[in-house]
Amino acid sequence: MHFLLFYTYVPDVLERRAQFRGAHLKHAWAAKERGELLLAGALADPVDGGVLWFSAPGKEVVERFAAEDPYVKGGLVTKWHVRAWTTVVGDAASNPIR
Repeated sequence: MHFLLFYTYVPDVLERRAQFRGAHLKHAWAAKERGELLLAGALADPVDGGVLWFSAPGKEVVERFAAEDPYVKGGLVTKWHVRAWTTVVGDAASNPIR
C-alpha cells in the first residue's frame, strides 16, 4: 500500500536545517534501503514543506518514521500528516488499472 507523508516546515528551515540534515538524510536513506521510502524531497518556491512517498503494509510504518525523524525531533517540522494513496497508473502503482 502507498502512503504520502506531508511535512510543514518552520519559516526559517533553510537557515536552521544544517545541524539536522545529515541525520535526517541518514534516517531517510535507511527507510529507502528497507524498501519503505520510495521517493522524498522538499517542496520548492517556497521551501515550506516536504513530501515523502512510502510503500508499507500500514500507516504505522510511516507514522513511526515521522516520529523518529531528526527534522521532526529538532523542531523543523511544525506539523505532519499521513495519507493513504491509491496509485493506479505507472510501473510502481499498487493497484494498476488499464
